[in-house]
Amino acid sequence: MLELLALLQSRPSWNATELAERLGVTTRTIRNDIERLRALGYPVEAARGSTGGYRLGAGGKLPPLLLNDEEAVAVAIGLRAGRGIAGIEAASARALAKLEQVLPSRLRPTVEAVATTVDHAPENTGTDAPDPEVDPGVLRAIAAAIHDVEWFRFEYRDVLRLVEPYRLLAWQRRWYLVGRDPSSGGWDVFRVDWITPRMRTNRRFSPVAFPDGDYTAFTMRQVASSGWQVSARLRIDAPAREVLARINPTVGVVEAVTATTSVLVTGADSLTTIAAYIGMLGLDFTVESPAELRTLLRTFAERYARA
Repeated sequence: MLELLALLQSRPSWNATELAERLGVTTRTIRNDIERLRALGYPVEAARGSTGGYRLGAGGKLPPLLLNDEEAVAVAIGLRAGRGIAGIEAASARALAKLEQVLPSRLRPTVEAVATTVDHAPENTGTDAPDPEVDPGVLRAIAAAIHDVEWFRFEYRDVLRLVEPYRLLAWQRRWYLVGRDPSSGGWDVFRVDWITPRMRTNRRFSPVAFPDGDYTAFTMRQVASSGWQVSARLRIDAPAREVLARINPTVGVVEAVTATTSVLVTGADSLTTIAAYIGMLGLDFTVESPAELRTLLRTFAERYARA
């Protein structure tokens, strides 16, 4: 019965002959076992005809999750590492406790060895700001709207927004929503930790083709210019191609001004981070905005001079 459940979980559908061959029984035994599973509360659906077969439907009791040795160890290690989303640590700990209770004794030393010998260094070393925490309920609300092709209403930095949601993207321990304004047709990217969902719209929309390459590239460009807590505009004494060759495209948008000068619009979670990274360009520059960055750079310059 457990082997039959494992097979039903492994792919969308099976016919009785395939199941019988895999389990070494008759098709009559398969039919009887299917009825037993249904009696136990597992929603096994059947379709007739040449393309018919059995499939495990949604709802009912959660079937036993059958894992091979490698899968069990991988899941245990993954659950130990689960963090970065508000609330996920507690949920990971509960799931891990349940898994460890049923782990075969031969696998426990492997999982324990990984748990006691592996440390996690900071994953976000590019900023002096703490990692943003994202409420898993917000992720669920966005994902549901995307899946249901439904307009998504939310508050974003004190402004009420309504978008057609298309894609969620995770990058450097942050989450982003790619959406389209149904009134203007404009596409934009929104940081999920700045989103507060409002009442569900229950209004479906007809998806349109994404016009600007792939979602990831578009998100990276938008994040570079507007997806940070603070931003700065710098005039660089170098051609645009030289600036582009020295930066990660996700941290700045470069515009050519003349053959020998360009403008870099960049951002970070603090002006201190921007000040530190500007020096790594190795190029002369002028701060056009904000004025607070000029003050901070003077402080840095004096500190470096004393050093």
